[in-house]
Amino acid sequence: MSALLRLEAVGFDAGGQTLLGPLDLTVDAGRRLLVLGPNGAGKSLLLRIAHGLLAPSRGRLVANGDGGGRRQAMVFQHAVPMRRSVLADVVFALACAGVAHGERRARAAEALDAFGLSALASRPARVLSGGERQRLALARAWALQPRLLFLDEPTAALDPRATREVESALARFHAAGTAIVMSSHDLGQARRLADEVVFLHRGRALEQAPAEAFFQAPRSDAAAAFLKGELLW
Repeated sequence: MSALLRLEAVGFDAGGQTLLGPLDLTVDAGRRLLVLGPNGAGKSLLLRIAHGLLAPSRGRLVANGDGGGRRQAMVFQHAVPMRRSVLADVVFALACAGVAHGERRARAAEALDAFGLSALASRPARVLSGGERQRLALARAWALQPRLLFLDEPTAALDPRATREVESALARFHAAGTAIVMSSHDLGQARRLADEVVFLHRGRALEQAPAEAFFQAPRSDAAAAFLKGELLW
């Protein structure tokens, strides 16, 4: 299986402290990788570095083929729509990505339809509910046709129905061959979605393993305690 992205000996420092790493991580094409760990483990920081929003203090990121650059997208825990209509929000994202002017509206409309937002196309994006905002963020990502999608706890603030809608949307990305790297605090969700798991504790990646193996027999004491609900930080 080909690797879309590799993190090699990546670390991040701030305020004289090491917050992440050294860390090695591989993201394979078409796989769903769930990043787990207690609060403060470095999950959000890892995703931001992997997506290129933050530069690592040391180490390097190696992107393979079109796994990087414009073929990546990221969805955050709290989606912040623009002061535009729902359709214009997606069109603007396509413009920023350099998509030809003549293609933008059709691609945006297709993305809204794919995520059940067509009826809201002319509505101001800022009046959407939390679940609708997350679906809009996913539609925006879908329109960019990413090979690699990062999601930072995208359902943490959502009710069960909205969570199911987001998970259904992620199934669409997976079926299209998009690799998914997602942080989550929800072990049930991780069991449902993950092909692989990365377990972080205090900025260190203690495990990267197939999901079934991780949940059945974690190799580290910290991961075992986390799965029992005994590791809070």
